Amino acid sequence: MKVYENYNLKSHNTFGIAAACNRFLVYATVDEACLAAGDIRKSGRSLLIGSGSNLLLTRDFQGLVVTPEPRFEVEVVKEDEAGVELKCWAGTRFDDVIAYAIGHRMYGAENLSWIPGEVGASAVQNIGAYGAEVKDLILRVEAVEIATGKAVVLQRRECEYSYRQSRFKHEWKDKYLITAVVYRLFKTFVPHLDYGNIRAALDAEHIVEPTALQLRETIIRIRQAKLPDPDVLGNAGSFFMNPIIGREQYDSLRADCPQMPHYEVDATHVKVPAGWLIDQCGWKGKRVGNVGVHDKQALVLVNYGQATGREVLDLCRTIQQDVHSRFGIQIYPEVNIV
Repeated sequence: MKVYENYNLKSHNTFGIAAACNRFLVYATVDEACLAAGDIRKSGRSLLIGSGSNLLLTRDFQGLVVTPEPRFEVEVVKEDEAGVELKCWAGTRFDDVIAYAIGHRMYGAENLSWIPGEVGASAVQNIGAYGAEVKDLILRVEAVEIATGKAVVLQRRECEYSYRQSRFKHEWKDKYLITAVVYRLFKTFVPHLDYGNIRAALDAEHIVEPTALQLRETIIRIRQAKLPDPDVLGNAGSFFMNPIIGREQYDSLRADCPQMPHYEVDATHVKVPAGWLIDQCGWKGKRVGNVGVHDKQALVLVNYGQATGREVLDLCRTIQQDVHSRFGIQIYPEVNIV
């Protein structure tokens, strides 16, 4: 277990915000996570993070920051005719898991390619993209209960996953240190192409029946074309969640905005792209001082180099107000704001 005093977190958040914490602790094993739980109980104030790809720091953190060691570690723990159970260390990059899985003929995660962040965060956030959500792959989450320092196993049903939500973000917040996630992957590749512009991108490459690797590469190209590299332009990917509204409200809005896109959720609800709403309010490509909205994807807020977390937060709130004023829809951050 590694512990650092008065630690700068700039390299641990993809926004590139300079913020310090009193102590920074890295756990590399389950036993170290059990010990870290004791440090957390003694600290009084703590923050659990992964790679910081979904984090906005608005000030220095007066307390202990804890993270799993960033390393690649995966293991097949069970296999049958249909698929495998792949156990992955919490600090493993999630996209590396997908690359490994495809290379070893394990399928089901292709549409989640190139989402930043680590395995542990995938289980907290219920990450998703292009019609897929990681909850449909998660079997169980291995963790250490902070209150007792004991290792536990949490089944998928206990996590109560929904769109970008889990119990880890609510009543379980700061109650567990995740050490591993076990995913169920399949031996038969079944492509899911009917979301966003996947088919159009495949058509442009003259690909009719993509392999898993071709689908992954196509999704990576789509994401890279519209999402900035955080090493070049600080950002946390999609800053806002797509709002889910009642069909009656959607029908009313569409009477005035017939071009408003949507995705079916159920018989009474639809999902509206937050990026489209933000774009309609004139924010796409707009800069305010050191912060702004990316010119290729309105869901992405960016740091032009010297921004503070407070500047990003102020921009977030202004955009929320504008969207609500125009459409009567409240959009919420997907990013964890500290």
